[in-house]
Amino acid sequence: MAKSQYRFEPKALKKLSKFPRNIQQRIFSKMDYFCQIEPLVYAEKLTDCQSGEFRFRVGNYRIIFDIEDDLITILDVGHRREIYR
Repeated sequence: MAKSQYRFEPKALKKLSKFPRNIQQRIFSKMDYFCQIEPLVYAEKLTDCQSGEFRFRVGNYRIIFDIEDDLITILDVGHRREIYR
């Protein structure tokens, strides 16, 4: 599989910008890592697909996304205690 790419929806990018700088860098570096390999290896399929189909875990933060071909569309990011509400 070719290297995947990712893009943030405006809502997710806005939420990400409110996180501390070190958390933002950690999320970007993890996304770069996930995209270099088969991203679904590290993803978990969500049972309630209202917000998205899959999620990545980055420490206490979650990245909710959909994937189509080689493009990961990040729909939401947030702390684990708030993201699923």
